[in-house]
Formats: sequence, C-alpha cells, structure tokens
Amino acid sequence: MDFPALASRHAALDLLIACLDKGQPLDEALARHAGFAGLDPRDRAFVRLLLATTLRRLGEIDVVLAALVERPLEGPNAAGRQVLRLGAAQLLFLGTAPHAAVDTSVRLMEDAHLPHLKGLANAVLRRVGREGVAILGDRDPARLNTPQWLWASWSEAYGEAATRAIAAAHLIEAPLDLTTRSDTDFWAGRLEAERLPTGTLRRTGGGHIAELPGFAEGAWWVQDAAATLPVRLLGDVTGKRVADLCAAPGGKTMQLCAAGANVTAVDISARRMIRVGENLARAGLAAELVTADASKWTPAEKFDAILLDAPCSGTGTLRRHPDIAWLKDEEDVGRLTLTQDRLLLHAAELLSPGGTLVYAVCSLQEDEGPARIEALLARVPQLERLPVRPDELPGLADALTAKGCVRTLPSMWPERGGLDGFYIARLTLRTGGP
Repeated sequence: MDFPALASRHAALDLLIACLDKGQPLDEALARHAGFAGLDPRDRAFVRLLLATTLRRLGEIDVVLAALVERPLEGPNAAGRQVLRLGAAQLLFLGTAPHAAVDTSVRLMEDAHLPHLKGLANAVLRRVGREGVAILGDRDPARLNTPQWLWASWSEAYGEAATRAIAAAHLIEAPLDLTTRSDTDFWAGRLEAERLPTGTLRRTGGGHIAELPGFAEGAWWVQDAAATLPVRLLGDVTGKRVADLCAAPGGKTMQLCAAGANVTAVDISARRMIRVGENLARAGLAAELVTADASKWTPAEKFDAILLDAPCSGTGTLRRHPDIAWLKDEEDVGRLTLTQDRLLLHAAELLSPGGTLVYAVCSLQEDEGPARIEALLARVPQLERLPVRPDELPGLADALTAKGCVRTLPSMWPERGGLDGFYIARLTLRTGGP
C-alpha cells in the first residue's frame, strides 16, 4: 500500500470525525487540519471528493451499514463508524477498487487504535462491495439522504414534488461559478466557461482554481450564480454609499466595488475580514473594511443602499456544503431568526430615506426568509417592498414570488447544473423613516 493513499484517507477520517462527531463545519475542519494542507493537490482533491460523497450519500451509506453491522459503533468505538462510512462511500459511489477500499480501511482501524475492529472492517466492507447495491435496491436516494426535519419543512413550504426535486439536485456535485471584474465575454472564452443568463460564468471542467487563467490577477472570483443576485437587485450603484453587512468572505463586496459603489464592508470576524481584504487586493479593488457586530455598528452617516446577507442555516447550499444537512437542526434555525431580526431592524436604521435595502439568506427555510420580512414590515411601517421585475432576473422567471421577492431553488436550471437556494427581498424606506 502506498503511503500517499493512506495519508489521504487518514486526513479524510480525521476530517469526518471533526465534522460528524465534533460538529465542526467541514470548511473549518479543512482549514485547521495541518495534514490536509501538506498533501499534494491530487490527494487533496481526492479527500474533498471522498468527504463530499460520504456526506452527500450518508443516508444510503448508513442504510447499507445498518444491514451489515449488528451493533452500533459508539463511545470508544465511534471512530470505527466513520472508517466504515468512508470505505462504503468508496465502494458504493466512487468506484474504488475493492481491495484498495477494504485494505486501507483495515489499516485505518489499526491506526485509530481500534485493532479489535480490523476483522469487522474487513468482513463488512467486503460484503458492502458484494451486496451493497442490492441492499439499496430501488430505495429513494433523494429521500434517504435528506434528514427528516428538512424534508418535512420543505414539503410544507414547496410541496412534495418540489422537495423531491430539491433533494435530487443535492446529490449532484455543483459546477464552478465565477464572477468577473470586467470583460465577461473574454473570460468566458479563456476559461472555456458558459455565460449564464445572469452574467455568471459556469465552468464544468476540472483544474485547480488558483491555477486557472485570471486568478492571480483577480480577474474573477468564485461565487454561485444565485449569490450574485442580491447585488444585481440593488440596481445602478455607481457613486453610491453602500454598506455590505455580514460581508465575509467578500464576493458581494467585490461585486459592489466592481460596479462603482463606495463600499463599507462590515463583518464581526476579524479573521474573515482579513480574507476579504486579501480578495479585494488580488482583484485591485478597494473598500472600507470594518470589523464589528453589524447589529450594533453605528456609522456617522446613513447609506444610499444596504446589502444584508444575513447569517443563516445555509440549507440552500447543500450542493456545495453537504455537511450542513447533518450539522443543523430546527433549533439552529430558531436561534438564527433572532439574529436576522436584530440585523434587519438595525439595517433599517442605517438606511437613508429613499434608499434600498436588500435582504438575502442562502437558506431554504421559510422562517429565515419571508417570515423575517413580514415581521420587519410589521415593526417598521416606513419600509415597503420594492418588487423585483421579471427583466431583472433573466432566465429565472420561476424564481419570482407572488410578492415580488426572489426564491431560487437548487432544482432550477437543471439542464445547466442547478444553483444555490436563496431568498432575497428588496425594500425601500419612505421619507420619514427611522
């Protein structure tokens, strides 16, 4: 067995334990794991693929393992469960050679100080290779890989058919979406990317992001097509004072700067604001960066426009972040709605009369979207909805709601590879506002 193959699986095991057993978001776990950073690019790509597949297909994997493992692996044996999950993912979904998946899993058991589970890993994973597909049979992958609380909430909000389409979209790896600083048509050709109706470039080919043409000079940045819409719905921001609240990692800040706005970007995390500054510098863009709690921040002047991309459950981004499905629950949503209400109320206080406020969340949960706007309008009667027009959403007419807001779903644009789920509302403050 070659060392790099085992090293990559060691990293995958550490990261899966950090995520599923310790509750760390996968992106944070990846950033903290020194061993992952030390892998060569090919092995890092394998680790990401293995983890994403395991998390994306966790429901199916657990059904197969439950049929083959008599007693649950818990307590001091809990790491063994993650070893089996990684092995099963390779056998069921990645096409890894059975001997490689089984042998490395047996070694992982030993290295995880679980030598008494080596025989179990060998026997169970050999059976997964032989019987796993038959055990799954004609079961419903979309339903199996979606936690019950999410399925129930989406069914209530969107109906059973739409929920099934959303869940099915989550099983497909998302393409790479890019926002350009300028010269979009040129970069579409240079990057061999499709230009979407909204202006985003979508690339389906492989390659490391930092090695693609234009990255080093900041000609573009990674940003899902749906994530670009909040800035677009602010309209012409040339020369306007715009506050980007909860700005990190900075994609929308960069959009605003590239569009000619005078931007103040605010975020509570000093570490994340460093990232915003680095991204802006790479693109040759400039903004005022403020590290502060956006719900308490009190600038000297009010703003012509405010973008609030509020902290949320992130359930609209499961295509890219499948760990969220297993890390979040209804209580998390309830806590986040309190934060969203505070941020919205304060954002209204920072807005000049006649100004525009765009609220966005990358969540599919209704409590984090329309319910927050209805609560805000009830508390601040000087605010009113500014309906989004169909011509402002090229190619996404289905995303317009009856009240003139935007609701994108991962199941939209299926022929193009889908997009993230967002709720976006646009408001304006009448003269005499707070």
